[in-house]
Amino acid sequence: MKQQEWFWTGGKRIAVIFNVCLEAWSDGKAPGISPMGNPLPAGALDTMAISWAAYGVKVGIYRLLDALARHGAKASVMVNAIIAERTPEAVKAVAEAGHEVLSHSYAMDVIPALLSDEEERRNIERCTMLLQKASGRPVRGWLSPRGTSRAQTPRLLAEAGYTWYGDVFDSDLPYVIKAGDRKIVAIPLGTDVNDMPFMKFGNAPQMMLEAFQENVAIAHERSIGPAIIDVTAHAHIFGRPRGAYYYEKIIERAAASRDIWVGTRAEVADHVLGLKL
Repeated sequence: MKQQEWFWTGGKRIAVIFNVCLEAWSDGKAPGISPMGNPLPAGALDTMAISWAAYGVKVGIYRLLDALARHGAKASVMVNAIIAERTPEAVKAVAEAGHEVLSHSYAMDVIPALLSDEEERRNIERCTMLLQKASGRPVRGWLSPRGTSRAQTPRLLAEAGYTWYGDVFDSDLPYVIKAGDRKIVAIPLGTDVNDMPFMKFGNAPQMMLEAFQENVAIAHERSIGPAIIDVTAHAHIFGRPRGAYYYEKIIERAAASRDIWVGTRAEVADHVLGLKL
């Protein structure tokens, strides 16, 4: 694999993106995972899981926004557009704090891979309209639930005016792809520094800080080329006190580092387009 020789803003080799997932499910739908491991009988609505996930919109997002503000860091916040209908004030708070609001489909159960072309066009249009109305800002990026879209998705997003999408996992670095007669930046979502292992496997929150430090050390050892590290938290998981404590520790270290550029995914896309790779 050929090493690429270019740098991030300010001539820095390491970029860190703080991703925050602000998620919700359609009416009558529940998250597939929750702190309760024992499954309910088929057809029973998991009200516990619904209430657990609602924490992110009611409490968790504000705790994470406060943590980012204390260190002057900006994040890319993946928002299900249904939140713009139910609690637009949460979306507005994200945008007014200077963070990127990106589309995470209409709801977590609306997965582009399961839609037809026309259904996906309508979904993109609805999400864009709702999020732009609530945030008061253009929506330039898209990342599907599960990161699972279709081969047609980049073209449909590009036609709708999107600059980037993140449903790719096949590279360490962003790249530009042709989508019909347009271009769109594909920004891979790294999963090494993520709060999901805490939820799925019971990992201690401190392990996320350790994973971040290990990724930074590995990036420093590389002789040439840029590196990018995604740091991802879900507002309903690490928006709680213990997880947010360690998430802020990562924010603090990244923001204080002289050789790390902290940017949003939209800023990454603009930088890559400017390089004309």
